[in-house]
Amino acid sequence: MAVTLDQIKQLRDMTCVSMTACKKALEEAGGDMDKAIDVLRKSGEAKSVDRAARATNQGIVAIKIEGGKAAMTKLLCETDFASRSDDFVKVAEALPEKLLGGKISDGNKETQELKDLRMKTGENIQVGDLKIVEGEVLGSYIHTNKKIGVVVALKGGTVDLAKEVAMHAAATKPTCVSPDEVAQELVDKEKEIWTEQLSKEGKPKEIVEKIMMGKEKKFREENALTKQPFVKDPSKTIEQFLSEGGASVTAFYRMAV
Repeated sequence: MAVTLDQIKQLRDMTCVSMTACKKALEEAGGDMDKAIDVLRKSGEAKSVDRAARATNQGIVAIKIEGGKAAMTKLLCETDFASRSDDFVKVAEALPEKLLGGKISDGNKETQELKDLRMKTGENIQVGDLKIVEGEVLGSYIHTNKKIGVVVALKGGTVDLAKEVAMHAAATKPTCVSPDEVAQELVDKEKEIWTEQLSKEGKPKEIVEKIMMGKEKKFREENALTKQPFVKDPSKTIEQFLSEGGASVTAFYRMAV
């Protein structure tokens, strides 16, 4: 199989081995980067690999709520196998407490535990997203695979009510609390698509304008947590569900691997 120059350069950067050797290894491995690294290591040409260049598409989300604050963290690694190991889970689930205690931050995500875990697993392991959510009433939900986590902050209501909304948000992927908060760039992108679609239908301009207004309203509501139909009872919106419990959403954050 033919390999590209970009592949050869990437392998060269990761292994510090000659371009010729990288090309041969990639060809032998059929273009598979991991297999090519193994080829070079077995031949003794690659003494080490720059793990920082390896993709981190797996991992888990962890949450800890304490004193009116919820800390959310995401620890990433290369393989699902590593993310399910007891050592990885232990380090990942300790991160929210470190975030609450100021031991890690967006500007300082390194810990000795992470260094030790990299050495033990041989994988590129990095702290991804970090977030602290504050609120009067806080509730959280982490999916069973630990790859999706949500924190919801309420004014009024109960922790159980906030947990219900967090579980809803894990499934529906809202982008904001209310329709007016939907990013204008997202709306503009959709408008381009709607305009192209409607231009092919030959509708009068005044009709097109009304249709566009309706589409924008629907799009904003679909992406706003409070206007989404509650997954457990679609006859009411999240806003209505919370109102019955004397609560309203003040903030939420959804984190996923």
